[in-house]
Amino acid sequence: MDTALIIEDDQNISDLISIHLSDMEFEVDTAFDGKSGLLKALNNNYKIIILDVRLPELDGLEVCKRLRQEKVQTPILMVTSKSEEIDKIIGLEIGADDYLTKPFGIRELIARVKAILRRTEMTKERPKEIADQEMRISGLFINLDKRIVEVHDKRVELSPKEFDLLVLLASNPGRIYSRTQFLELVWGYQFEGYEHTVNSHINRLRAKIETDPNNPEFILTSWGVGYKFRE
Repeated sequence: MDTALIIEDDQNISDLISIHLSDMEFEVDTAFDGKSGLLKALNNNYKIIILDVRLPELDGLEVCKRLRQEKVQTPILMVTSKSEEIDKIIGLEIGADDYLTKPFGIRELIARVKAILRRTEMTKERPKEIADQEMRISGLFINLDKRIVEVHDKRVELSPKEFDLLVLLASNPGRIYSRTQFLELVWGYQFEGYEHTVNSHINRLRAKIETDPNNPEFILTSWGVGYKFRE
């Protein structure tokens, strides 16, 4: 049976989420502060992590950031309050897969969890010939299976979303994607109002793979529309 981790300091909310994840046939592990939650997430293999933003010891954003720095790719659903709009943005930028706003309905919780898991399974079930595919474009090397990126034979470390953005663009050279399309295709939802999240990821991606980010060779801007990979 798959196991889910809930990192939430509110006992009532934690119990509520636990009940419904159990109904989805998950074994459930819990932590009530960020520090112990981080340790559990680093030392165990979870199917999904439900992570509150406001936590004692270590806040949820820092937990998410450290997990991604340690190459833990477990899907993360962050839980925020209505007053924490900036936390949603930061959470998505540092590697969270989705967010849920308090107070939330059980149907919404279940739908978000299922959507995240569905996207994860789709990635795992990629045909072998695609999973093994390697792309080489003028000094840029991408290995889809191992999620490795090199620029002129030098390894470049990308966040999960930066990698997904790069693969989407490089797989479709010349095709222009709007910010809304990026949010839907890479993040999996129409995050209305968070188009600047795409800009932040593109800027960081350019800083890592472009010789001169101000005059990019690979990721080009289509003014007023979005971005495309060079043809």
